[in-house]
Amino acid sequence: MQMYTGVCFPRAGLQGGPERWAERLDEGGFETSKVSAARLSRRVMSGFFREPKCMRFRHFQRVPDGIGESWKKALNREFGKEYFKSLMSFVGQERKKHTIYPPPHEVFTWTQMCDLKDVKVVILGQDPYHGPNQAHGLCFSVQRPVPPPPSLMNMFKELASDIEGFEHPGHGNLTGWAKQGVLLLNAVLTVRAHQANSHKDKGWEMFTDAVVQWLNANSQGLVFILWGSYAQKKGAVINKKRHHVLQAVHPSPLSAHRGFFGCKHFSKTNELLTKSGKDPNDGF
Repeated sequence: MQMYTGVCFPRAGLQGGPERWAERLDEGGFETSKVSAARLSRRVMSGFFREPKCMRFRHFQRVPDGIGESWKKALNREFGKEYFKSLMSFVGQERKKHTIYPPPHEVFTWTQMCDLKDVKVVILGQDPYHGPNQAHGLCFSVQRPVPPPPSLMNMFKELASDIEGFEHPGHGNLTGWAKQGVLLLNAVLTVRAHQANSHKDKGWEMFTDAVVQWLNANSQGLVFILWGSYAQKKGAVINKKRHHVLQAVHPSPLSAHRGFFGCKHFSKTNELLTKSGKDPNDGF
């Protein structure tokens, strides 16, 4: 069901009338409610929100389906911005004309695996896999029984040499990592079938930049893993006094031998988590 946010209820004791209420929205003077499109329509038609009663509209924002609750609250400002509205319209039109990956209910899988406050590690990717049954909303991860792509195979090779006792899981689904607080975030979240980078520069980069910026400003002691120049450029805003940043070349077969193999990022990540009093990831 499509949900809307932006219906604002003034807290008890707030003075100054509707104009002041709108000014106070960004100051934390309101509680935000959400209602379904059907209920919203009924309420508007009945005059339920007619001013100057105890509530008013500021604006309505269509929140995409499938975003985890904690992420929805943190990223709420983005949903009302013009770039995001244009992005959602573009993706909607693309789905009418072409096969788009991942399917709608899996675009935001990365928000569903763990609560925002439980994120410990961030791995940045670039573009979803564009083959059938591959992409499911987690970068580098593929759905079973699809074989792990070459970059993921190289990640497993590095894991085997870096982590004693690691064994190839026999599949490429990294949901287990994500549930332990490893955010597997692509810069672009959708793609046209068999056309890499086909949804580049349509707005996803701005949205995922906002995710990185929120984590950078509101979290402490995260481990950001940046493989390749693209991820490193996207992660340039990260405050290295607040967080840990590990960098290497991309695990792609084209570059892995130039510094990815032997980088030991998996063991280093667990060491940093342990020093911070956090549980290491038992997937690596």
